[in-house]
Amino acid sequence: MKEINIARMIAKKRREKGLTQEELANYLGVSKAAVSKWETGQSYPDITFLPQLATFFNISIDELMGYEPQMSKEDIRKLYVKLSADFASKPFDGVLNSCRDIVKKYFSCFSLLFHIGLLLVNNCMEAGDKEKALSVLSEAKELFIRVKTESEDAELVQLALYMEAYCALLMGNPTEVIELLEGRNHKIISTETLLASAYQMVGKSKEAKLISQVAIYQHMVNLFGALTDYLMLCTDNPEQFDKTFRRANDIADAFDLKRLHPSLLIKLYLVAAQGYTMLGNKERALEILEKYTELVTGDIYPLELKGDEYFYLIDQWIEEFDLGNVLPRDEKVIRKSMVDGIINNPAFTVLADESRFRNIVEKLKNNC
Repeated sequence: MKEINIARMIAKKRREKGLTQEELANYLGVSKAAVSKWETGQSYPDITFLPQLATFFNISIDELMGYEPQMSKEDIRKLYVKLSADFASKPFDGVLNSCRDIVKKYFSCFSLLFHIGLLLVNNCMEAGDKEKALSVLSEAKELFIRVKTESEDAELVQLALYMEAYCALLMGNPTEVIELLEGRNHKIISTETLLASAYQMVGKSKEAKLISQVAIYQHMVNLFGALTDYLMLCTDNPEQFDKTFRRANDIADAFDLKRLHPSLLIKLYLVAAQGYTMLGNKERALEILEKYTELVTGDIYPLELKGDEYFYLIDQWIEEFDLGNVLPRDEKVIRKSMVDGIINNPAFTVLADESRFRNIVEKLKNNC
């Protein structure tokens, strides 16, 4: 993290011009000792000298001061991982205040603001009560609005809009979500096929395969997520519910999601178990909950984004993400949510007296 580094910049620019401290001092009309103190950080130049120094070195005043209000992608990644771990192991209010301090310090670093907002969304349920969680969501939403309004990065703006709408939904404001997103639906135009063909034509076979693997992976993830979300809407139609769950399972098997991306499968199992419980099919619900338990207590850790023997090129693409292969929440928080999603889920109250359900709960408590 970098702030004001005027001492380093004066020394660097002076040396680049081949000047001694005394020569620079004579030009400015100050003592050699004054320049020496500036370069060692013992004091700062008077503000009236800044334009003169900047002009002399032919740089902006911001550059002269070495002021960088942005954090690098690597800095953001490291900070996110640290704060995520802190939310899992330290008092919530203390970590929240640290996030607020960082936001104040880097209020124009929009990528950082977006990821702090993401961090708050993913950890708000650890706040202790519903009212406080909603307050944290509101803070996150304001960060996303700032990013959406001020950033010049089109992709980041779109992500911020999505997260703003997501916050509104979590806060129980569906009308606001509709106002934000209605009319923004566009046809999906994929450029990957054209790009892969172009790479192939110029003899860049590896690049062609990479772009194709990335396209297949993203479309698969989006399709699986859409099927899971659609499944939640099908509890009024048991036949459609069955068909949707079966098709999602077919995709999971085809792409070996148990190993490639178990988090997707975990969400599907939870939604399906809730749905079958609502439909009165306890046997099917318990069967899926047993699969859920087997998966979350199995050899899937550490949870991270990664390729496999089919998607053998995408790791380099994943590494380019702001967070790399790191998941948005700390693993401790994820494991806790896996248990809470079953034992504190009102949808499964009707299963409480079932011995199979009690065994599921016991296994989850002991292994997660």
